[in-house]
Amino acid sequence: MFRRRLLVALLMGMMALRRGAAVPVYGYKVVATYPHSTESYTEGFFYLNGLFYEGTGMEGHSALLAIDPQTGQVRQKRELPPQYFGEGIVDWGPNIYEWTWTSHVGFVLDRFSLRVLAQFSYTGEGWGMTHDAQEIITSDGTSTLRFRDPATFKETRHVVVKDGGEEVKELNELEFVRGEIYANVWHSNRIARISPKDGTVVGWIDLSGLLPVSQMVNAESVLNGIAYDAEHDRLFVTGKQWPAVFEIKLAGAGK
Repeated sequence: MFRRRLLVALLMGMMALRRGAAVPVYGYKVVATYPHSTESYTEGFFYLNGLFYEGTGMEGHSALLAIDPQTGQVRQKRELPPQYFGEGIVDWGPNIYEWTWTSHVGFVLDRFSLRVLAQFSYTGEGWGMTHDAQEIITSDGTSTLRFRDPATFKETRHVVVKDGGEEVKELNELEFVRGEIYANVWHSNRIARISPKDGTVVGWIDLSGLLPVSQMVNAESVLNGIAYDAEHDRLFVTGKQWPAVFEIKLAGAGK
């Protein structure tokens, strides 16, 4: 009986240690700022070949934009039909996928002309999108990230994102950065760094104070946009109707 109690106590102690293990929290340093339109309700964001690509939301205002980072000038624009609330975007080969919030409708566009090539459907809500070398990764406002076959958009597997034993919900805009999934958490100033293998949060980026409250259009002007320039190892962040895109370097916690 004593040995059994001792074993139980040891197991409980190990579990408590795991729960108490601190996930590193990183700060930031602003390296540069770039112009961003306060008309853009940012839902999707990525960097490719010298351009920012942005998907914006709100019915009647949703669009896919290709933007010159230095000037903020829109090089190309494709508006969504007014009934759709645009959400995440992701590049895949010569194409861009863009989906919508609750309409269960998504579009495949030619990246060079922004011409619609195909339409697809899915269950649940559409929030953020990114990709690794093989699959598209999506969020739906819950704690679940889904991995999808780019050819069919069908789910191949999923992970539940957890910090310790606690699920991290309201995952929004996504970016794949150096083997990790970076995820905005809606109405939060923090970005979760997530293992794609099992959904474990391996770190947080705290961006508190990045944009002064006085420069926010309203309460919904939240952090929601992550882009990564893999060639030059540059990380960019922005938010809904923010006046700027910030290039940042992580600080503290060992990077």
